[in-house]
Amino acid sequence: MNIIFVEPHFPRNQREFPRALAAVGANVIGIGETPWDYLDDELKSWMVHYEQVGSVTDRYQMTETVRRIQGMVWVDKLESTIEAHQMVAAQVREDLGIPGTSVRTTWLCRDKPSMKDALRAAGVPTAVSTGADNAEQVWEFARQVGYPLIVKPRDAAGAAGTSRVDNDTQLTAALESMGGYDSIAVEEFVEGHEGFYDTITIDGQIVTDFASHYFPGILEAMRTRWISPMFIATNRVEGGGLYDEIREMGHRVNQALGITTSATHMEWFHGPKGLKFSEIGARPPGVGCWDLYNAANDMDVYRAWAEAIVHGRVTQTPSRSHSAGIVALRPDHDGQIKGYSGLEEIENRYGRWIIDAHIPHAGTGTQPIEAGFMANAWIRMKHPDFDQLKAMLDDVGRTVHVYAG
Repeated sequence: MNIIFVEPHFPRNQREFPRALAAVGANVIGIGETPWDYLDDELKSWMVHYEQVGSVTDRYQMTETVRRIQGMVWVDKLESTIEAHQMVAAQVREDLGIPGTSVRTTWLCRDKPSMKDALRAAGVPTAVSTGADNAEQVWEFARQVGYPLIVKPRDAAGAAGTSRVDNDTQLTAALESMGGYDSIAVEEFVEGHEGFYDTITIDGQIVTDFASHYFPGILEAMRTRWISPMFIATNRVEGGGLYDEIREMGHRVNQALGITTSATHMEWFHGPKGLKFSEIGARPPGVGCWDLYNAANDMDVYRAWAEAIVHGRVTQTPSRSHSAGIVALRPDHDGQIKGYSGLEEIENRYGRWIIDAHIPHAGTGTQPIEAGFMANAWIRMKHPDFDQLKAMLDDVGRTVHVYAG
């Protein structure tokens, strides 16, 4: 099978996808923005051909490049795993007759108001929401629904560009900050615990799944410097209760949006109003989630994805032997890292449970906290007991300090 894979070089874990595709027997053809000479020998060894383009989000460039490849070999699939690449990949597939996730499904997975309209029609519980093309429409929604509200770009990924507003003054500020966006998604704020549900889906059926929890919620985590936020992939998915509800919700979302064979990443809330769906990406999760799943479940999720794409089946089963999580360690100031405290103490206490860590050396420039869990320092850990792992990660967050200036 000849599979075009979009952007195999960046970010770093993108290389795992061509690695896995090659391992299950695919001929991998890469299209990316990095010159061939800059790719390392290992990455090159997983591809039978590579094409450089100026931008993988330029529909014309991508269409012409793929058409040229089709003139050389039969192309069975074209796959992308980055949110910003999804729409162009879908458009090229439909333009050139390549099977895969449709433009309609890709649109519904990126345009938040349209997504939720489709899901509400299918009976999936979601927050009240709308898409607005101007400020007056947002103000009218606020008058009807009341505060608090969430406002964000219609096609934003995760918490990018997202604001919670609790009054007219905050809404005015949020709208001014989003002046460059063509359209805005606005919805009621749903109180409750926040997590996500990730799948590998084949022909619309979920064949492998994982559930994770945020501590605290993602919006608070990406806005509050003193918090050392974490997320934990649980090994209690088979325990029924909430997880059965999440699984049923995931199946209904797939059916409503037309997900066929794809990785998916779904966000959810659970609180006083029960389980509420938040949003979905027809792609793998970011920030190294699949690496946590690998460590916790004695499997290679990238290879499982590749099996689904190439062979239409998955031969691996998650062991659920451990829960696994990451805690982000924020510098106390923006600038350059000066040093750390508490690292040796944590190593002595929990060394056997540490998967890996990223501890940038002194002099490294910091990144803003809203850049995400892996923007600065972080530690990843696993443990057979979910509650014990959460306590350990909490302890890491309290004990380790990152100093910058």
